[in-house]
Amino acid sequence: MTEARTEKPRIGFIGVGFMGHGMAKNLIEKGHAMQVIGNRNRQPVEDLLARGATEAASPAAMAASVDIIHLCLPNSASVIHLCLPNSASVEAVMRGPDGILAGARPGLIVIDTTTADPGSTVALAEDLAARGGTLVDAPLGRTPKEAEAGTLDAMVGCDEATFQRILPVIRCWAANINHVGPTGSAHKMKLIMNFIAMGYAALYAEALTTAAKAGIAPQTVQKVIGSSRMANGFFETFMTGAVGRDREVHKFTITNAAKDLRYCAQMAMAGGMANPMGAAMRSMFAQAEAAGHGGDFVPQLADLFAAANGLDLADAVKRGA
Repeated sequence: MTEARTEKPRIGFIGVGFMGHGMAKNLIEKGHAMQVIGNRNRQPVEDLLARGATEAASPAAMAASVDIIHLCLPNSASVIHLCLPNSASVEAVMRGPDGILAGARPGLIVIDTTTADPGSTVALAEDLAARGGTLVDAPLGRTPKEAEAGTLDAMVGCDEATFQRILPVIRCWAANINHVGPTGSAHKMKLIMNFIAMGYAALYAEALTTAAKAGIAPQTVQKVIGSSRMANGFFETFMTGAVGRDREVHKFTITNAAKDLRYCAQMAMAGGMANPMGAAMRSMFAQAEAAGHGGDFVPQLADLFAAANGLDLADAVKRGA
């Protein structure tokens, strides 16, 4: 028998942008009562309201009336209109005068799906625990396409009992779910994942320019590597964006990538280790951001690197066709 809607945890969702909209939509479709707070873009908010969600007046009001709150805050234009790194945005939503902590009641669970500084995550978890609540870090993998389909990757940091309690909820929007360890560990794992992903992006961007300068068409690079054991999912989306010229295939901004690489460097320094590959990657993304391209998506890094080396990648793609 299907579980009655009223028996399911009541969900709050703060941040319904590229990723959050699809996640919230899937929770509604699975029968969860939903409250939302969006950002400056009203379109996804209005869509969710039309699907049966209600709009909360503030994070504090939401915290006082739901069982589980999801946070999915972007790097900028957050729900409280701040241009801050993810951790600072999360801290503002949690600790602000009308923040979650102001309205938190015992038993509240907050699932933070942003990519954040693990040290901040642990500190916020302690603050929420003092009010009888639990903070879970559950950063995401994959793209808005999978968010809409309900097939995201999720890395989860919390105790085992909490994990078992929230697992049915996370299954509404994720297909590949890994319990990494205690609170804070999933944000650490996500930084490692993004370190690898942005390393791919920097490598592929330079490889495309090197190949074109040597007389090899970008399409040839895509075909040869894509049909070899060196292919992977990130290669496919990056090349679809850079060579296939599909700007919508991977909606993850250069600003977000640069921020994650800085977080990863902080984690490396805290471990007392060198970060030579990370330094090179940070430099490439920092240059793109400083040149005013922070809002571009990661596959466009290939265009920016090519232009810096006197190559029009779009033209190279046309000639390669």
